[in-house]
Amino acid sequence: MTESNELPEAPAVAREVFTSEALGRAEAFAELLAGPGVVRGLIGPREVPRIWDRHLLNCAVVEEAIPEGTRLVDIGSGAGLPGLVLAIVRPDITVTLLEPLLRRTTFLEECVTVLELGNVEVLRGRAEELARKRLFDVATARAVAPLDRLLAWSMPLLGEGGELLAMKGERAAEELEAAGPQLKAYGARTAELVTVGHGKVEPPTTLVRVVAGRSPQQSGKGARHRRKR
Repeated sequence: MTESNELPEAPAVAREVFTSEALGRAEAFAELLAGPGVVRGLIGPREVPRIWDRHLLNCAVVEEAIPEGTRLVDIGSGAGLPGLVLAIVRPDITVTLLEPLLRRTTFLEECVTVLELGNVEVLRGRAEELARKRLFDVATARAVAPLDRLLAWSMPLLGEGGELLAMKGERAAEELEAAGPQLKAYGARTAELVTVGHGKVEPPTTLVRVVAGRSPQQSGKGARHRRKR
Protein backbone atom coordinates (compact mmCIF):
# COMPACT_ATOMS: atom_id res chain seq x y z
CA MET A 1 0.00 0.00 0.00
CA THR A 2 1.50 3.34 -1.02
CA GLU A 3 1.32 6.41 1.18
CA SER A 4 -0.90 9.18 -0.19
CA ASN A 5 0.67 12.61 -0.63
CA GLU A 6 -2.69 14.35 -0.86
CA LEU A 7 -3.54 17.29 1.37
CA PRO A 8 -5.98 16.18 4.09
CA GLU A 9 -8.94 18.27 5.21
CA ALA A 10 -8.49 20.56 8.19
CA PRO A 11 -8.81 18.52 11.40
CA ALA A 12 -11.46 19.36 13.98
CA VAL A 13 -8.92 20.96 16.30
CA ALA A 14 -8.16 23.55 13.60
CA ARG A 15 -11.55 25.09 14.37
CA GLU A 16 -10.41 25.63 17.96
CA VAL A 17 -7.09 27.17 16.98
CA PHE A 18 -8.29 29.38 14.10
CA THR A 19 -11.36 31.63 14.09
CA SER A 20 -13.81 31.16 11.21
CA GLU A 21 -12.19 33.83 9.02
CA ALA A 22 -8.67 32.74 9.98
CA LEU A 23 -9.55 29.11 9.25
CA GLY A 24 -10.43 29.98 5.66
CA ARG A 25 -7.06 31.68 5.24
CA ALA A 26 -5.28 28.74 6.89
CA GLU A 27 -6.97 26.33 4.48
CA ALA A 28 -5.95 28.53 1.54
CA PHE A 29 -2.37 28.65 2.84
CA ALA A 30 -2.36 24.86 3.18
CA GLU A 31 -3.31 24.65 -0.51
CA LEU A 32 -0.50 27.03 -1.43
CA LEU A 33 2.02 24.98 0.52
CA ALA A 34 0.80 21.71 -0.98
CA GLY A 35 0.81 23.13 -4.52
CA PRO A 36 3.30 25.90 -5.40
CA GLY A 37 5.21 25.27 -2.16
CA VAL A 38 6.04 21.73 -3.21
CA VAL A 39 6.64 22.57 -6.89
CA ARG A 40 9.15 25.27 -5.90
CA GLY A 41 10.89 23.09 -3.35
CA LEU A 42 9.87 25.00 -0.23
CA ILE A 43 8.52 21.85 1.38
CA GLY A 44 8.91 18.22 0.38
CA PRO A 45 6.01 16.24 -1.13
CA ARG A 46 6.07 13.85 1.83
CA GLU A 47 5.19 16.76 4.11
CA VAL A 48 1.85 17.37 2.40
CA PRO A 49 -0.15 14.83 4.48
CA ARG A 50 1.34 16.41 7.62
CA ILE A 51 0.81 20.06 6.71
CA TRP A 52 -1.89 20.54 9.32
CA ASP A 53 -0.49 18.71 12.35
CA ARG A 54 3.23 19.15 11.82
CA HIS A 55 3.26 22.62 10.30
CA LEU A 56 0.15 24.83 10.52
CA LEU A 57 -1.16 23.82 13.94
CA ASN A 58 2.31 23.35 15.39
CA CYS A 59 3.12 26.95 14.40
CA ALA A 60 -0.28 28.47 15.20
CA VAL A 61 -0.16 27.55 18.89
CA VAL A 62 2.95 29.72 19.30
CA GLU A 63 0.47 32.62 19.42
CA GLU A 64 -0.21 31.64 23.04
CA ALA A 65 3.16 33.17 23.95
CA ILE A 66 2.74 36.40 21.96
CA PRO A 67 1.34 39.56 23.60
CA GLU A 68 -1.37 41.63 21.95
CA GLY A 69 -0.30 44.21 19.38
CA THR A 70 3.18 42.75 18.97
CA ARG A 71 5.62 43.77 16.24
CA LEU A 72 7.08 40.43 15.21
CA VAL A 73 9.96 39.46 12.93
CA ASP A 74 10.19 35.91 11.61
CA ILE A 75 13.86 35.17 10.94
CA GLY A 76 14.59 32.92 7.98
CA SER A 77 10.88 32.65 7.27
CA GLY A 78 11.25 30.13 4.44
CA ALA A 79 7.76 28.95 3.51
CA GLY A 80 6.21 31.27 6.10
CA LEU A 81 6.49 28.95 9.09
CA PRO A 82 5.74 30.18 11.67
CA GLY A 83 5.46 33.85 10.67
CA LEU A 84 2.71 33.66 8.06
CA VAL A 85 0.66 31.28 10.20
CA LEU A 86 0.93 33.65 13.17
CA ALA A 87 -0.21 36.55 10.99
CA ILE A 88 -3.26 34.50 10.02
CA VAL A 89 -4.20 33.46 13.53
CA ARG A 90 -3.40 36.86 15.11
CA PRO A 91 -4.60 39.80 12.99
CA ASP A 92 -3.77 42.13 15.91
CA ILE A 93 0.00 41.70 15.39
CA THR A 94 2.25 43.01 12.61
CA VAL A 95 4.59 40.47 11.07
CA THR A 96 7.81 40.98 9.11
CA LEU A 97 8.87 37.89 7.16
CA LEU A 98 12.66 38.12 6.84
CA GLU A 99 14.13 35.76 4.24
CA PRO A 100 17.31 36.03 2.12
CA LEU A 101 16.38 33.77 -0.83
CA LEU A 102 14.51 35.31 -3.75
CA ARG A 103 12.44 32.23 -4.66
CA ARG A 104 11.17 32.11 -1.09
CA THR A 105 10.36 35.82 -0.80
CA THR A 106 8.54 35.59 -4.13
CA PHE A 107 6.40 32.75 -2.76
CA LEU A 108 5.77 34.64 0.48
CA GLU A 109 4.71 37.80 -1.37
CA GLU A 110 2.30 35.76 -3.47
CA CYS A 111 0.84 34.18 -0.34
CA VAL A 112 0.35 37.57 1.32
CA THR A 113 -1.49 38.80 -1.77
CA VAL A 114 -3.69 35.72 -2.18
CA LEU A 115 -4.53 35.56 1.54
CA GLU A 116 -5.15 39.34 1.68
CA LEU A 117 -3.02 39.80 4.78
CA GLY A 118 -2.66 43.49 5.55
CA ASN A 119 -0.57 42.88 8.68
CA VAL A 120 2.42 41.31 6.87
CA GLU A 121 5.49 42.68 5.09
CA VAL A 122 8.06 40.55 3.28
CA LEU A 123 11.70 41.65 3.43
CA ARG A 124 14.45 39.99 1.43
CA GLY A 125 17.63 40.02 3.48
CA ARG A 126 19.53 38.62 6.42
CA ALA A 127 19.08 39.43 10.08
CA GLU A 128 22.61 40.83 10.25
CA GLU A 129 21.72 43.43 7.60
CA LEU A 130 18.72 44.62 9.59
CA ALA A 131 20.51 44.74 12.94
CA ARG A 132 20.06 48.03 14.83
CA LYS A 133 18.05 49.46 11.92
CA ARG A 134 14.70 48.05 13.04
CA LEU A 135 13.54 46.97 16.48
CA PHE A 136 10.80 44.41 17.16
CA ASP A 137 8.96 43.13 20.22
CA VAL A 138 9.26 39.44 19.33
CA ALA A 139 11.51 37.41 17.03
CA THR A 140 10.51 33.92 15.94
CA ALA A 141 12.47 31.21 14.16
CA ARG A 142 11.86 27.60 13.21
CA ALA A 143 14.50 25.12 12.04
CA VAL A 144 16.85 27.95 11.05
CA ALA A 145 19.98 27.51 13.17
CA PRO A 146 21.25 26.38 16.59
CA LEU A 147 20.35 28.69 19.47
CA ASP A 148 23.80 30.25 19.77
CA ARG A 149 23.61 31.52 16.19
CA LEU A 150 19.97 32.56 16.58
CA LEU A 151 20.96 34.76 19.50
CA ALA A 152 23.54 36.54 17.35
CA TRP A 153 20.90 37.21 14.70
CA SER A 154 17.90 38.01 16.90
CA MET A 155 19.19 40.01 19.87
CA PRO A 156 20.19 43.06 17.75
CA LEU A 157 16.64 43.09 16.36
CA LEU A 158 14.97 43.23 19.78
CA GLY A 159 14.44 46.16 22.07
CA GLU A 160 15.22 45.73 25.74
CA GLY A 161 12.56 43.37 27.12
CA GLY A 162 11.84 41.93 23.68
CA GLU A 163 11.63 38.16 23.29
CA LEU A 164 13.09 35.51 21.07
CA LEU A 165 10.67 32.58 20.65
CA ALA A 166 12.65 29.81 18.99
CA MET A 167 10.74 26.69 18.02
CA LYS A 168 12.87 23.72 19.04
CA GLY A 169 12.50 19.97 19.27
CA GLU A 170 13.95 17.26 21.48
CA ARG A 171 17.35 18.96 21.82
CA ALA A 172 15.94 22.24 23.12
CA ALA A 173 17.34 21.78 26.63
CA GLU A 174 20.78 20.88 25.27
CA GLU A 175 20.85 23.93 23.02
CA LEU A 176 19.78 26.18 25.85
CA GLU A 177 22.56 24.89 28.10
CA ALA A 178 25.19 25.12 25.33
CA ALA A 179 24.24 28.73 24.60
CA GLY A 180 25.12 29.92 28.11
CA PRO A 181 28.12 32.05 27.05
CA GLN A 182 26.14 33.71 24.25
CA LEU A 183 23.22 34.43 26.57
CA LYS A 184 25.61 36.18 28.94
CA ALA A 185 27.38 38.06 26.14
CA TYR A 186 24.09 39.44 24.83
CA GLY A 187 22.85 40.36 28.29
CA ALA A 188 19.77 38.15 28.20
CA ARG A 189 17.52 38.74 31.20
CA THR A 190 16.05 35.24 31.25
CA ALA A 191 16.13 32.11 29.13
CA GLU A 192 13.75 29.19 29.59
CA LEU A 193 11.87 26.38 27.91
CA VAL A 194 8.12 26.78 27.53
CA THR A 195 5.54 24.53 25.89
CA VAL A 196 2.39 25.70 24.12
CA GLY A 197 -0.53 23.99 22.46
CA HIS A 198 -1.43 21.56 25.25
CA GLY A 199 -4.55 19.65 24.22
CA LYS A 200 -4.27 20.97 20.66
CA VAL A 201 -1.08 19.48 19.24
CA GLU A 202 0.74 16.31 20.22
CA PRO A 203 3.40 16.65 21.37
CA PRO A 204 3.00 20.28 22.53
CA THR A 205 5.24 22.78 20.76
CA THR A 206 8.50 23.49 22.60
CA LEU A 207 9.90 27.02 22.59
CA VAL A 208 13.10 28.49 23.89
CA ARG A 209 12.08 31.90 25.19
CA VAL A 210 14.85 34.43 25.69
CA VAL A 211 14.09 37.88 27.07
CA ALA A 212 16.52 40.49 25.79
CA GLY A 213 18.33 42.80 28.15
CA ARG A 214 20.98 45.39 27.48
CA SER A 215 24.04 43.77 25.92
CA PRO A 216 27.16 44.22 28.09
CA GLN A 217 29.14 44.53 24.85
CA GLN A 218 26.91 47.32 23.55
CA SER A 219 26.86 49.07 26.93
CA GLY A 220 30.62 48.94 27.08
CA LYS A 221 31.00 50.36 23.59
CA GLY A 222 28.58 53.14 24.41
CA ALA A 223 30.44 54.00 27.62
CA ARG A 224 33.80 54.15 25.82
CA HIS A 225 32.27 56.29 23.09
CA ARG A 226 30.92 58.76 25.62
CA ARG A 227 34.27 59.02 27.39
CA LYS A 228 36.03 59.79 24.08
CA ARG A 229 33.60 62.59 23.39
